[in-house]
Amino acid sequence: MSKQTRADLMLLIITIFWGASYILTKVGLETLQPFNLTALRFILAFIVSAAVFYKQIFKAEQKTILYAFILAVILFGVFITMTFGLKYTTASNAGFLVSLTVVLIPILSYLFFKQRIERKVVAGVCVAIAGIALLTLNSQLSIGGGDILCILCALLFALHVVMTGIYTQDVDSIALGVLQLGFVGLFSTGFSLLTETIKLPDSGLSWFVVLSLSILCTAVGYIVQTTAQQYTSATHTGLILSLEPVFSAIFAYAFLGELLTTRGYVGAAILLFGVLIAEVDFKKKDSTAAVNAARGSELNRGADN
Repeated sequence: MSKQTRADLMLLIITIFWGASYILTKVGLETLQPFNLTALRFILAFIVSAAVFYKQIFKAEQKTILYAFILAVILFGVFITMTFGLKYTTASNAGFLVSLTVVLIPILSYLFFKQRIERKVVAGVCVAIAGIALLTLNSQLSIGGGDILCILCALLFALHVVMTGIYTQDVDSIALGVLQLGFVGLFSTGFSLLTETIKLPDSGLSWFVVLSLSILCTAVGYIVQTTAQQYTSATHTGLILSLEPVFSAIFAYAFLGELLTTRGYVGAAILLFGVLIAEVDFKKKDSTAAVNAARGSELNRGADN
C-alpha cells in the first residue's frame, strides 16, 4: 500500500469521526456551555496527544510554536462558530453546510496565493449555493442564525485547511498539530472563565461525549490530518472530507432521529453534488485516472474538519 493510499485511508477514518462529532456536540451542549465544552475537548486532547508525542513538542522550534498559534486562532473560530451554530440548527444541517469548506478552499487559494480557479469550481459553487438555499431558507426566505454560523465555520475551516497545508511543508507536523490543540484549549478556557460557569461533566453520557470528542475527533483527528496531508494531495483531502456531511446525517438519524424535510433533502443532495462537481476531474478518460478522480482529482484544495 502506497503512502498516499494510507494517507487517504487515514483521512477517511477521521472523516467518520468528524461526521459523528456533530451529534456528539449536540448532545454535549445539553449539559455543558459552548466555551466550556470546547475547552474540555481541547485540553483533554492536548494532554493525551502531548503524552504520546512529548519528544516532538520539546524539540519544537519557535517557528513551529508561532505557526501553531496562528492555526489555533483560526481553529478556535471554527469550533466556536460550529458549537454555537449547533445550538440553533440541526446536526444534519450543520454537517452539510460545513461541507462548503471543499468549494471555499480553491477560492481562498486564489485570493491569497493567486492560484487559478477552475471552471468546475465556479460551477460547483453556483450549484452549492442553490442547495444551501433549499436546505436553509424558511417560508419567509430568511436563514437561521445557526445556519449562518455554520457557513462562517466552513469559511474558517477552509482557511485552516489552506494554512495547514502550507505550514506542514516547513515544520514538524506532529508538533504543529499537538501545539495548536493546546492553544485552542487555552483560548476556550479563558473565554469560558469570563462568560460562563465552567464545570466538569456530571454524567456518564456527558463524559462519554467529552472523551469521544477529545480523543477520537480532536487528538487523533487533527494530528492525523496534519500528518496525512504531507503524503496526499489537497484535492484528495477535499474529496474525502466531502463525505463528512453524509456521515453526520447518518449518525443524526440513527441516534437523534433527525429527519430533513423533502426540500431539505433535495437541498442537501444539490449541495453535495456541487461539492463533487468542484472536486472531481470529469475530463480524465482512462480507468486509472477515473479511479483517482473518484478519490479526489486535481483542484487546488490548498491544505487541510
